[in-house]
Amino acid sequence: MGNPQIQPVLAALRKHRIATIVIAWEIALACAVLCNACFLIAGRVQAMHVQSGVDEHALGTIKLEGFEPQQANDLNARVVAGLRAVPGVQSVSTVSAVPFGEPGVIAGVHLDAAGQQFGGVVDFYVAGPGAAKAMGLRPLTGRMPAPDEYMPVAQIVPNEAPIVITRVLAEHFWPGQDPLDKMLWSMDTHFRVVGVVDHLTIPQPGAGEEKDADWSILVPAMPGPQFAGKYLLQASPEDLPRVMRDARTAVLKIAPDAVLDLAQSRTVDELRETFFLNDRVMTGLLIAVIVALLGTTALGIVGLASFWVAQRRRQIGVRRALGATRGDILRYFQIENFLIVTFGIALGMILAYAINMILMSFYELPRLPFWYLPVGALVLWVLGQLAVLAPAMRAAAVPPVAAIRSL
Repeated sequence: MGNPQIQPVLAALRKHRIATIVIAWEIALACAVLCNACFLIAGRVQAMHVQSGVDEHALGTIKLEGFEPQQANDLNARVVAGLRAVPGVQSVSTVSAVPFGEPGVIAGVHLDAAGQQFGGVVDFYVAGPGAAKAMGLRPLTGRMPAPDEYMPVAQIVPNEAPIVITRVLAEHFWPGQDPLDKMLWSMDTHFRVVGVVDHLTIPQPGAGEEKDADWSILVPAMPGPQFAGKYLLQASPEDLPRVMRDARTAVLKIAPDAVLDLAQSRTVDELRETFFLNDRVMTGLLIAVIVALLGTTALGIVGLASFWVAQRRRQIGVRRALGATRGDILRYFQIENFLIVTFGIALGMILAYAINMILMSFYELPRLPFWYLPVGALVLWVLGQLAVLAPAMRAAAVPPVAAIRSL
């Protein structure tokens, strides 16, 4: 048996059809789950590392609710003045939303006054004076809104306001064109683009939405009843935890007629941590499933190979007596395992795409990239060869005299 041939291996596998099919289906399931789970993990990890575009470590937010609408202007004035008096606070401004917090204004936009060119559904940050600077936003091109461009809110946003959009939106709306001074129409008014920033994530990136995380627009506006109760605080990163504790304590005294929302009155770092908590848990569960499934598959291969070694001990001894080397025996079991794993992988690739189609239908997930399949196949081939190695080495160690002893 100088060089093991495929035909004898296939003949041996046909004699053990049930065991071969069981292991092949186990490998197919492992391949399908491995590819889809790794795809899901990659998506979650990418989402968790989204660039917010703001200076997260220096920002916190305070949210109040439960106050009367007619008291909104007075509430804004009291809270802004009171929070600015908290030691360590560098700036306070009103905002409609913050990254990783509750959603703010979401609306569709058009690229023409007639409403024929739909641009998509975007998130609007309606921000008071000082908010853009506190966020750390810097224009790639154009400028940020000037102090005299902060206008009162009409219904939802100021009429004919200058806006700052993200680079992604600029490329989406006007590919290859200069976006400055371009117009957008939404919410019964129109806007003029005065600046473009690199990143500004929507408040809830990846929360069941297919749009890009940077589909957001900054609209300057004076504080008013429409967005009362939401405040952005800026402090140095080392002072921010203390500043937020003092701010929460102070606002209870400043605004006893309102209710402090503790879940949203936190640093932006804490909001990010909470927002992606489920993603981290899901990633951990998927990794545990992958490890358990690959471990079970490896144990199945080891168990089957060990059983076949014990069952074929006399056959191995005969081959050794006829001149087969240890390497020949080792390669025989490795080839046998490779064929089983390959058959399982072929089934697994079909199953992987079937599972992905189901996930696409029910959970609106994107299509599984093709390159995940060869990577999954390579992992299972390596796993199969490592799992069969110990039983194969035991088989290779069977002496020729074993054939005589078993007579």
